[in-house]
Amino acid sequence: MTKIERLVEWNVEVLGSLLQQIMASRSGIVHDIDTLSTAERSIGRDGTVLDEFTPIIPLKRFDAEDLRSRRRPSSIDIGDEAKSQLRSYLSQIAGMYQENPFHSFRHASHVTASVKKLLTRIVKVGERNGLAVGRAIQLVDNNHDASLAALAAHGYGITSDPLTQFAVVFSAVIHDVDHPGVPNAQLVKEKTRNAEIYKKSVAEQNSVELAWDMLLSDEYSALRACIYQTESELRRFRQLVVNTVLATDIVDKELQALRKNRWEAAFSDTSLPSGENDDDRKATIVIEHLIQASDVSHTMQHWHIYKEWNEKFFRECYDAYKAGRADSDPSVSWYEGEIGFFDFYVIPLAKKLDRCGVFGVSSDEYLNYAESNRDEWVREGRALVQEYVSKYNSGQ
Repeated sequence: MTKIERLVEWNVEVLGSLLQQIMASRSGIVHDIDTLSTAERSIGRDGTVLDEFTPIIPLKRFDAEDLRSRRRPSSIDIGDEAKSQLRSYLSQIAGMYQENPFHSFRHASHVTASVKKLLTRIVKVGERNGLAVGRAIQLVDNNHDASLAALAAHGYGITSDPLTQFAVVFSAVIHDVDHPGVPNAQLVKEKTRNAEIYKKSVAEQNSVELAWDMLLSDEYSALRACIYQTESELRRFRQLVVNTVLATDIVDKELQALRKNRWEAAFSDTSLPSGENDDDRKATIVIEHLIQASDVSHTMQHWHIYKEWNEKFFRECYDAYKAGRADSDPSVSWYEGEIGFFDFYVIPLAKKLDRCGVFGVSSDEYLNYAESNRDEWVREGRALVQEYVSKYNSGQ
C-alpha cells in the first residue's frame, strides 16, 4: 500500500465514523434521495462559490429528547455500497491534488487531523454525540436529563450536530484540491481561466467546485444519501463547505476585514446578548477559525513538524520563483517573513482559539507551541534558510 493509499484509508475511517453519527441522529434510517436531484442541480448555479458566502450559518438545534433517542454510532452500519463509494471518492480527491511540495493530499490530511483533534476537544461529551468519549459533560445517571440539555447547548450547537462536524472535516480534505502551487495573486496576474471566472479566492473556489461536482455524480448517490436526506440538510451541508473552504483564504484583505468585524460582533466584550442567532454567529466564527488554525497547524506543533512543513512550503515557493511564477526570490525574505507570520497571524489566531472558549487545553497547547516555534525560528531560522537553498540547489 502506498503512502497516498494509507492516507485515503485513514480519511475513510475518519469520515466513515462521522457518517455513522449522522445516521445515528436519524435512527439509522436512509431513504433514496432521487427527489433531491433538482435541488442538487440548482445549488451553486446562479453565481460563484464566493457569492454563496454567508456571515451566519443557521445550525440545526437538538434538545435533550433528541439526544436521548439517538442510537449509538457504533451500532450503525453505513453499508458496503456507501463505504465503497466513500473510498472511491477520497481516492479520486487524492488524485486531483497536484504534486506540490506543500499543497498536497498529505497537507490536506494533516489539516484534517488537526480539525478532527479540535472538534474532538469541542465535542468530548459522550459516545452518543461526538468524535470521542470524553469528560467535558458527564452523562451521569443521577442527572441525566440536565447533562443532555447541557450537551445540546455545548459548543454553540457544533457539539450536537454531526452533519456540521462531517462538513468541516470534509472541507479539510478537499480544501486544496487542484491547488496550482502559486498564490491567488499570481493566478490573477497570469489571467488564468479560473482567475477570469472567480476574480478572487481563486484556488479555494475552484477546489469547492471540483469536489462538489464530483460528489454529485451518479456513482456517489449512496454516499450522498448518508450525508443528507432532506433539502434542508443538503443546503446546510453545502453552506458549511463553502464557508469553511473560503476561510482558508487568509490573504485577501477584504475577506480578512469582514472576518475581523464578525469576530468582534461575536466575541468582543460588547458583543450581542446570547441567543440562538448569536450562537449561530459564534458557531460560524468558531468553524472558520478552527479550519484556519488547522491549515497552519504545523506552526503550532512540535518544532520538527514545523520545520518539515516550513521547508516544504519554501520549496514550493522557490519552485514558483525558478519557474518565473514569482516576482522575488523567497530566500531573501523568508527568515523575516516567518517572524512576521508568527507575530501577526499565527499567535493572534492561537489566542482567538482560547477566547472562543470551547477548545479546552488545545488552545493553550497551540499557543505554547506557536510561541516556542517562533523563538526557535528566531535562533535557527537564518541557518535553516541557507540549508533549504543548499538542499534545493543540490537536488535533494
